[in-house]
Amino acid sequence: MTQPAGPDLNKDGCAATLTGPARQVHLAVLAAFAQAGQAPGRVELERIARAGGADPAAVLAELAERDVLAFGQAGEIRAAYPFSPSPTPIRVSWQGGPVTYAMCAIDALGMSAMLGRPVTITATEPGTGRVITVHADRDQARWDPRGAVVFAGATSGDCGHAADRTCSYINFFTSARAARTWARANPAVAGTVLGRAQALRRGVEEFGAFMRTGDGTGPPAGPDPM
Repeated sequence: MTQPAGPDLNKDGCAATLTGPARQVHLAVLAAFAQAGQAPGRVELERIARAGGADPAAVLAELAERDVLAFGQAGEIRAAYPFSPSPTPIRVSWQGGPVTYAMCAIDALGMSAMLGRPVTITATEPGTGRVITVHADRDQARWDPRGAVVFAGATSGDCGHAADRTCSYINFFTSARAARTWARANPAVAGTVLGRAQALRRGVEEFGAFMRTGDGTGPPAGPDPM
């Protein structure tokens, strides 16, 4: 049986369709994570929206509808792809920056290209806790162990935010065998094993231009170059 190709999240496409005020808020959120490793509060998001001449409620609703941000019941950010405000099994760090967490393996693999600097990804394998380390520099990466892969999955029939339907099921594994063993033990999750080059390419394609403005430059509040 042919395996599904894995979830097509297309976050770059979602961001490209945002209105100007929504994109400004989106860029500010990403810059906050890149600088401090945490999300700005609701009051700050509303302030940025008003500064752009927009209704804050409409802007935040747009960001949630396009699924570039996801919000909790109290209005706090619970997902800012590729960043997670709360700890996940996938940690990402870089020289001079904060420790951050990725929503999923593909998100982590896209961070170096998005930030324009090398990053170190440290992940734990689901079910075993074994550690996978990836040193990524844009579209190049060194993996340890060298046979590590990514399993890209989603729960069947789920809809809504990627944070709920896919992110928990796109993970690093120490080998293709380990990934398939986990998949057999979790039949409710449909997906496929991605090789290292394929997984890295998907991350770069999805997030490489995520922090660029319309003129091709990064946001003014973004991280300083190394």
